[in-house]
Amino acid sequence: MAKAVGIDLGTTNSVISVLEGGEPTIVPNAEGGRTTPSVVAFKDDDVLVGEVAKRQAITNPDRTIRSVKRHMGDKNWSVDIDGKKLTAQEISARILMKMKRDAEAFLGETVTEAVITVPAYFDDAQRQATKEAGEIAGLTVLRIINEPTASSLAYGLDKEHDHTILVYDLGGGTFDVSVLEIGEGVFEVKSTAGDTHLGGDDWDDAVMDWLVTEFKNESGVDLSQDKMALQRLKEAAEKAKIELSSVTETEVNLPFITATAEGPLHLQKKLTRSEFQKLTEDLLERTKAPFRQAVKDSGVPMSDIDDIVLVGGSTRMPAVQELVQELTGGKEAHKGVNPDEVVAAGAAIQAGVLKGDVKDILLLDVTPLTLGIETKGSIMTKMIERNTTIPTRRSETFTTADDNQPEVEIHVLQGERQMAPDNKSLGKFRLTGLPPAPMGMPQIEVTFDIDANGIVHVNAKDLGTGKEQAMT
Repeated sequence: MAKAVGIDLGTTNSVISVLEGGEPTIVPNAEGGRTTPSVVAFKDDDVLVGEVAKRQAITNPDRTIRSVKRHMGDKNWSVDIDGKKLTAQEISARILMKMKRDAEAFLGETVTEAVITVPAYFDDAQRQATKEAGEIAGLTVLRIINEPTASSLAYGLDKEHDHTILVYDLGGGTFDVSVLEIGEGVFEVKSTAGDTHLGGDDWDDAVMDWLVTEFKNESGVDLSQDKMALQRLKEAAEKAKIELSSVTETEVNLPFITATAEGPLHLQKKLTRSEFQKLTEDLLERTKAPFRQAVKDSGVPMSDIDDIVLVGGSTRMPAVQELVQELTGGKEAHKGVNPDEVVAAGAAIQAGVLKGDVKDILLLDVTPLTLGIETKGSIMTKMIERNTTIPTRRSETFTTADDNQPEVEIHVLQGERQMAPDNKSLGKFRLTGLPPAPMGMPQIEVTFDIDANGIVHVNAKDLGTGKEQAMT
């Protein structure tokens, strides 16, 4: 029987894992690495993915795409390659195709089924886009699961006793906090919160902006206008950030970064850990609100949380670890998981559960954002509250706002705000052909259905005529 794999499709790096003898094993890529940079490049007629794409980014900045995950679900984003507009799904699919090829080479068999992870705070459009990327790559997506939930599976598989854990997941581009209860094979998410536009990339950008400003002050040259220099700065900023997790001072040294009429210019700057932490303290600050929100929504007092699990490479930064300790009242984070690999490992376990290879495990996840529809006066009427266990389904009956109204428009929304325009629109659809009737008479039943992937299906039915219309 063909094996199903678990894929952590990350903003900066992606990882693939498979169950071997009931244990998740990380699949090495063709280059021998355990993680694959989520970078895609178009060079002549070739499509390069991973390490090779990252290596040539400096000389090919216009045709190299990184951090595409930040654009998932954004219908207005595309990249133009040789006159062809490619969507975020198509770029992500290239990463998944490589992961699929590498897994097939490792396993010696065809891989067609996968569980793919997404940030817990991803909305419906972002989840749909991730599923589409998998399908474009030739994979049957068995399930879309949340990254913190996947981490908890990998962490809690061998835990005998009941446990309450908090997962703090700061990746390359996204941030999630989830509180879970684990006991007797049941993994139940109590609450989740996050920020889908906060991650290690932002720390790199802060260092990059600092380097650009410093260089401009010293030489009068603005490197932000030079695409090739920017790629070199990006890589140097990432390297400096990583080094500052283990040393207190690092040097950024980029010879021949640019040239003026007087000749070549070199960039050489020292950066200390404390300066780096000052540059990025506002980013760290942004993780506090979702953290507090998740703890509050879970209803679990901080003293009852048994373990803190740090996930994502960005949690290696000392400032992040100190903040987590401060927010949890001095609790030490659990050190037994690899923050880069734990999400993929958990996805592989869930793939095993769905294929029947892993028994006695039940995963109960939640929807991260409230769902509802727009009603008269641009009000968001809530149908399914955030942190409701999924899959779930809820129906409510609405009626018309005007006499003889021939149709109703159902505007589906996701978010926490009271006014409809302040929330994210998931789409609109019309239920037409309503027979003439005074306002308030027709009975229109609207049903919201969230499947186990966290993807929403909405159906509207006129109870008088039996007509219905749906949106998925």
